[in-house]
Amino acid sequence: MPGPLHGFRIVDLTSNVAGPLGTMILGDQGADVIKVEAPEGDSTRDGANRRGGFAASFLNNNRNKRSIVLNLKNPRALRVLLRLAATADAFVQNYRPGVADRLGVGEKAIREVAPKIRLRLGERLWRSRTLCRAAGLRPADPGLYRARHGAGRLRRGAPAHAAHHLPDKLTAITSSQAITAALLARERTGEGQHVRLSMLEAVLAFLWSSDMAGQTFVGDEPARQEAASTTDLIYETADGYITAAVVTNRQWEGLARALEQPQWLEDDRFRTPALRQQNIEARLQMTQDVLIGRPSAEWLERLTRADVPCAPVLTRSEVIRHPHVKAMGIVEEVEHPKAGRLRQARNAARFSGTPASIRRPAPALGEHTDEISPRPAIRPGDHRMREAGGAGGD
Repeated sequence: MPGPLHGFRIVDLTSNVAGPLGTMILGDQGADVIKVEAPEGDSTRDGANRRGGFAASFLNNNRNKRSIVLNLKNPRALRVLLRLAATADAFVQNYRPGVADRLGVGEKAIREVAPKIRLRLGERLWRSRTLCRAAGLRPADPGLYRARHGAGRLRRGAPAHAAHHLPDKLTAITSSQAITAALLARERTGEGQHVRLSMLEAVLAFLWSSDMAGQTFVGDEPARQEAASTTDLIYETADGYITAAVVTNRQWEGLARALEQPQWLEDDRFRTPALRQQNIEARLQMTQDVLIGRPSAEWLERLTRADVPCAPVLTRSEVIRHPHVKAMGIVEEVEHPKAGRLRQARNAARFSGTPASIRRPAPALGEHTDEISPRPAIRPGDHRMREAGGAGGD
C-alpha cells in the first residue's frame, strides 16, 4: 500500500545531514524523491564506517530516493534539472546563500518553469551552526529519553549526554513538516510558496517549549544562567547507571520515599520547584550519595513504584535489542545490493491507512540517471561534466 505522500515528487539537491534526512522522511512517507548529485556525489558518501563502498551516514539519510548525476555548470545538465523541476511538487536545496542563483536554480528560475512548486531554498546559513554551538544551544531535558534510547556517551568512564548533530536533525524534521504543510496549502489554494528555514530558527523553536523559561518573561531574565546539573541527571548505582528526574512536588515526595530519605521533605532548601532549582547542586549530590549504595534494578523498581520518572542507561547496542523496541518493530533489517544486510530505524510516524515504509535502500551515485533522464551529457562518466567540476551543497 502506498504511503501518504504517494504521487508527490521532490527534487532534492541537498547534501550532508539536515537536507537529506528531511527529504528521506518525505520519501519514507511515499514521495518520489529524486536526489540530484554533482559528479563527486554527496559528501557523506565518503564518510567512515563503510561496507561495500557505502558509508553508513549516507545509507541512513538517503533511502527511498533515486539518484541522478547532474553537473549544474554544464548548460545541458541545467536544462535537464529545470525539466525535472517542472514535474515536481517541491524543490529542496541547502546551498550557501547566493549559490543557487549563481547556478541558475534560484527561486526566480524555478518559478519560471514551475509556478506552483513548493520551494525550500538555501537559508541554512553557515553561521547558524556556529551560533548554536557558541550559545550552548542543546536541550536540557530530564535526560530520560536520551538515557533510555542510547544517546549517552562515555566521559571519564561514566555516561554523559551528547549533542548528536542535534541542529541538523531538528532542521531536517522541521523542514519535512514545513514542506508537507506547504503541499497541503497548495492543494487548498492552488498557490505555491517559498519556505525558508535556518538551523538557528529550528533549534531555538525547539528549545523554547521547555528550556527557555528563564528567557520568557521580558525584564526578568536571569543575570547568570544556571547550569542544568553537574551530572546531567545520570547517577551511578552500585552496579551501573540510571537516570531520574523530579519536577513536581509529588515527584520530589516520591523520590524521598523511594530513597528512604523523609528528612528531605523538611529541608527548607527543597520545599518548592523553584527552591529545588536554586539549590540544584546540593540536591543532585544528595541524590547521588544515596543511589550509589544499591543496584540499578532495585532503584528502578522503587522509583517506578513511587511514580518518579526514571530509566536505565543503556548502550546503543542494548537499546536496539530491548524487548520494547523489538515488540514495536522500531528497527528493521533491509538488504542493500552493495552494502549487504542493514539495520535501520523505521519512519517514526505510523499511518493506519497509508503506511510509511522502507521501499528502496540508498542509491549508488547516479544509479537512476538513465532511468530519470537518459542523456549522455549527464552521465557520471561524461568527461565534459568532470572537467566542469561539481556543484555540491553546503
